[in-house]
Amino acid sequence: MKKLLLTAAAVFAFGFANAQESNGEGFEKGSMFLSGTASFGTTDMKSMDAKETSFVVAPKFGYFVTDNVAIGLGLGFGNSKIEANDSNDKVENKTTSFGAFGRYYVKTAKFAPFAELNVNYATTSTEYAKFMGQLIPFGNGVDINTLSVNVAPGFNYFFSDNFALETSVGILGYSSSKADVDGAKADSGFNIGLNFSNINFGLIYKF
Repeated sequence: MKKLLLTAAAVFAFGFANAQESNGEGFEKGSMFLSGTASFGTTDMKSMDAKETSFVVAPKFGYFVTDNVAIGLGLGFGNSKIEANDSNDKVENKTTSFGAFGRYYVKTAKFAPFAELNVNYATTSTEYAKFMGQLIPFGNGVDINTLSVNVAPGFNYFFSDNFALETSVGILGYSSSKADVDGAKADSGFNIGLNFSNINFGLIYKF
């Protein structure tokens, strides 16, 4: 997959251009921050003579209730589409999510490691479609609802008083998904993520 990770490049460049020498204090009680990640990817599916495109945007807001503990809320918007190269056949999934998180920072200086616990609820809908001449079984507009709980260690690195880079790794999680139809049963399970697809990069603005 050819994947381009966008971490608010324009803001990132602005922050570097305007960065002054940081006092290295990082966060403290009462600090607030905005953060987020954005990604865009394309895959040339030659075996199916099709192309897949996807994007995700996930902003977060956090507030420090103590010098080391932050709580916050997050939103997520995503789209994944597979389109045939020589017809109008397609499959499109649209996902909206919201959640809450809590973080414990080992220290809140210029380099600030943390551990995050987050809970998210997401709804994915699939547009009714044909693909490769067949009806997609789940392509009838049925929503899939997913509840997930994840533990994600990471760190922030301040390159100015107000801007920091953020990296997190989704290492342990539980999820339960269920179709929004009568009689549907939930699929649930634990997962451990130790590969590059579970590493997230973002940008933080502290105010």
